[in-house]
Amino acid sequence: MTTLAKKRLAIWIVFGAILIGGGVFLVSLLLPTSITSFASPSGAKVKFQTSGDRIMEYEGEDSWKEIFVKGVNLGATVPGHFPGEFPLTEDDYLRWFKQMDDMGVNVFRIYTVHNPVFYKALVDYNRDKGDDPLYFIQGIWSPEEQLIELKDAYNEEIKNKFHSEIEKAVKAVYGDLKIDVQSGESGGKYTANAGQYLMAWHIGTEWDPEMVDNTNKVHAGTEPYQGKHFAATEAASPFESWLAELIDQTAELERGYGWEHPMTFTNWVTTDVLEHPGEPLFEEDLASVDATHIKPTDWNAGYFAAYHIYPYYPDFFHLDKTLETIPDGKGDYNTYKAYLQKLKTHYKDIPIMVTEYGVPSSLGISHLGKGGRDQGGHSEEEQAEINVSLTQDIYDEGYAGAILFMWQDEWFKKTWNTMRFEIPEDRRSYWLNVLTNEKLFGVLSMSPGKEDALKIDGNLGDWDLLPEGEVQSWDTPSSGIERLRVAHDEAYVYIGLNLSEDFDPNEREIYLGTDILPGGDQPKKELPGVTLSDGLENMIVIGKDEDTQVKAAPSYDFHRRLYGEYGYWMLQEQTKEEKIEFQPWKLAVSLLMTPPDTRLPGPFQDMIVGQLQRGTSDRSAAEFNSLTSWQYSGNEIELRIPWMLLGFADPSSLQVIDYGPLKKNRTFTPTTTQGITFVPWIVERNNEASWPGGGATVDIGNLPKYTWSPWETVKYSEHLKESYYVLKNFFENLPERSSE
Repeated sequence: MTTLAKKRLAIWIVFGAILIGGGVFLVSLLLPTSITSFASPSGAKVKFQTSGDRIMEYEGEDSWKEIFVKGVNLGATVPGHFPGEFPLTEDDYLRWFKQMDDMGVNVFRIYTVHNPVFYKALVDYNRDKGDDPLYFIQGIWSPEEQLIELKDAYNEEIKNKFHSEIEKAVKAVYGDLKIDVQSGESGGKYTANAGQYLMAWHIGTEWDPEMVDNTNKVHAGTEPYQGKHFAATEAASPFESWLAELIDQTAELERGYGWEHPMTFTNWVTTDVLEHPGEPLFEEDLASVDATHIKPTDWNAGYFAAYHIYPYYPDFFHLDKTLETIPDGKGDYNTYKAYLQKLKTHYKDIPIMVTEYGVPSSLGISHLGKGGRDQGGHSEEEQAEINVSLTQDIYDEGYAGAILFMWQDEWFKKTWNTMRFEIPEDRRSYWLNVLTNEKLFGVLSMSPGKEDALKIDGNLGDWDLLPEGEVQSWDTPSSGIERLRVAHDEAYVYIGLNLSEDFDPNEREIYLGTDILPGGDQPKKELPGVTLSDGLENMIVIGKDEDTQVKAAPSYDFHRRLYGEYGYWMLQEQTKEEKIEFQPWKLAVSLLMTPPDTRLPGPFQDMIVGQLQRGTSDRSAAEFNSLTSWQYSGNEIELRIPWMLLGFADPSSLQVIDYGPLKKNRTFTPTTTQGITFVPWIVERNNEASWPGGGATVDIGNLPKYTWSPWETVKYSEHLKESYYVLKNFFENLPERSSE
């Protein structure tokens, strides 16, 4: 070889070394740092495993430590979308992962397979976190609707669909999946391997008790399932045996990727292993699903029980006297803690984790709980206090973890006592109904579009800063009112009033009647001697704190129409006064229960939700209250009124509930409105009243009518609620349990 050739060869060798070295360096930057794991006898890697009733994390050098799972559930959507649309971006995930981490969460749970961007974002987020990553629990969604409809878990179509979902989930987690995107389902090319950041598998959804009961009857005598990794015991029911097969399949698929993670399936109080003598509904005690009837046979990572447990559902939490054993220190009983004790006694040999719990920060309420732990009716501050107390109860009773419901507010959700009024139902995600508590469980607020722009504090200066066209204004709509301004967003109708003199609720009350449809009622008591050209549907009363509220016209009252003599016949007959007086806006919280249709009798119960709380919605203020509806200062009054309190079924498409009789299955009919006409008047405490025009008749066609265009996209902003910061402090000071 010539000297020149040798030099060229040396140059190429050096250049090649540089390229190889650079490539190795780039790969090292792109690949996540491998976490410390234990090599099981099977050769699979194990990071978490169960031991007795504890969950253990491997630290290296044959050392394991007990952990208490501090978690939160993560949904798959944002306002303006439904879950099957999977609109979340990589930026969304990365931002939320950081916030969860800062909160002290060590694990979060997802319910189903997300799009590939989720797994990529999690791998990217954990890339530089070494042995302190943010872990996740992968849920596997069941064919819930088919299970409820067919009531037979062994149906071939259901089994095939569930098994297919399991395969999809395992492959997605390990970045080994390419699947076409279908409407309502995640899909795409999954290449990011997030397996080392998995904490556990969480299989299925809350089981319908009638389905479980029927499955057990139809398949009585089924031999207990015996699988390679998991098996059903001799005591297992056919449904539990069916579950054992699903868990075993998940384990077998994961073993193929060289990993083992703890297994569990979803359960809830409705299908728990306990009896509830104080529960009035048969179906709440109809069937049991027992995690101890499934055992690992060759699975080093182990297995645990998981329950969704809330302090207000089922009703026995506030009705069952056998749970009134632990005083809460506030004059009531902590039935939640008592229930946790009973359930833990049954699961003394395996870990048990509460994978859903919490209360929402909503104006609306739908179930009652002991000690004020109701499903709704809480400010963000109250939500924080209750969520911490529930977490403490779970921790104190020796559970392996607590996964809070929920990370973000979810506008698409529904609940039993408002869903009949939210129509069309396929537009629920386009507006925020604060009367539907299910929408507001998050520690991350998905706030409506004007929350930051219009702060309810009694100062109307921020109204002047709104863009042109977003406010409608009327001068001197009534004697004593110099100016009326109205705006709206996805959750509220905003009202600003400038009065002729300072407002003194001890001297006068202000009324704002609202007309959205032809028909309605005359305010005979509230404005005697005056006839309006058209009736009102609702009325806003502004006065002393205890009197300020939205009232419903007697003929338009949703509550009376649904539960009175033309609906369920659960309300007493109206008095003569109630037939002409505008009524407090109410929601049902418990329906009439009568044997033999129920095991025990129970009264119809309802609560006033039209009361307007005075305060400030300014999050930077020390006195901030998320339930604030109004405030005044000097001659200025500011309000925000939830859409439904004004009769709206869907403001995004201008739909209101009409006056027609209830249809089949006691459903309402929506109709399109042309806007909201405001009828303002002032009543002095000496009974003198002033109203538009001052005559005996008022043509409301000449009064302020607020109009807007339908919307197909939403504006929202994210805010960390008080729950976030209070739980962050709690998690930081919660000691990890020490292994014995």
